[in-house]
Amino acid sequence: MTTTEIVKNIHHYCIGLSYLCAFLLEIARLLWPARGWRVAGLVFGAAGLFAHTAYLLVQQPSPAVPSGSVLMLAWVLALFYFYGTVHHARQAWAVFVLPVVIGLVVVSRILLTAEPEHAAFDVGEWASGERFWGGVHGLLILFASVGVSVSFLASMMYLIQARRLRNKVSPGTVVPMLSLERLETMNRRALNIAFPLLTAGLLVGTLLLPHGLSFGDNWLSLKVLSTAGLWLEFLVLLYLRYGAHVPARRLALFSIAAFGLLLVALAASHPFAIGGVK
Repeated sequence: MTTTEIVKNIHHYCIGLSYLCAFLLEIARLLWPARGWRVAGLVFGAAGLFAHTAYLLVQQPSPAVPSGSVLMLAWVLALFYFYGTVHHARQAWAVFVLPVVIGLVVVSRILLTAEPEHAAFDVGEWASGERFWGGVHGLLILFASVGVSVSFLASMMYLIQARRLRNKVSPGTVVPMLSLERLETMNRRALNIAFPLLTAGLLVGTLLLPHGLSFGDNWLSLKVLSTAGLWLEFLVLLYLRYGAHVPARRLALFSIAAFGLLLVALAASHPFAIGGVK
């Protein structure tokens, strides 16, 4: 079997299992500290990232359909996991990021089984004509989704770390994490980056909506309503942070809720997925 044939046989299962092995090895490293666990975890993480990248390059899932957009978000977060694990060697970075990546891969697989057949993503086709702006819209929403996901991860870690400090838990007896200040900074930067990207993506999408096949249905689609709701929640988040100066713990809860709304938006059928802007 040639290398090309092997790559073509890569599926969600290969990707998910590789990340799962990396996650279990990271857990083992925390329970029984040894350098070998970390090296093995990075090897499986790299294998998962390779399989993930190869699948996207060969199968070319369309970002306009739910399974494709979720899988692409998982890939970006997998890069975030791998970089963070190497850069923050003493922190349990993978323990928090990998479950989100694995969950997104699983969701992508479930969505794929429920979707009708779609043509593979054609870069040349999407880079020309009206589809170009559909691609711009998708990329803006994808990058904004990364910001929302990073904000979610930082918020989860912030709440856990704050609870530890409040209960005066000894750092040597728990999973090592970043400080509250660094986690709050990460959350703030993620929100500040995601909001303008989401705003620009919504503006482009609004301009494209009249070109859909069913104008009225597109405006009332779950995809549009959930994305608009996510933008409004971000607007409230920014006001609470910079206007009302709400405590960081409450902002973290809002960020977690925003991630849930993001999953709804990504999993919803896109107005342009079938027969829309071409």
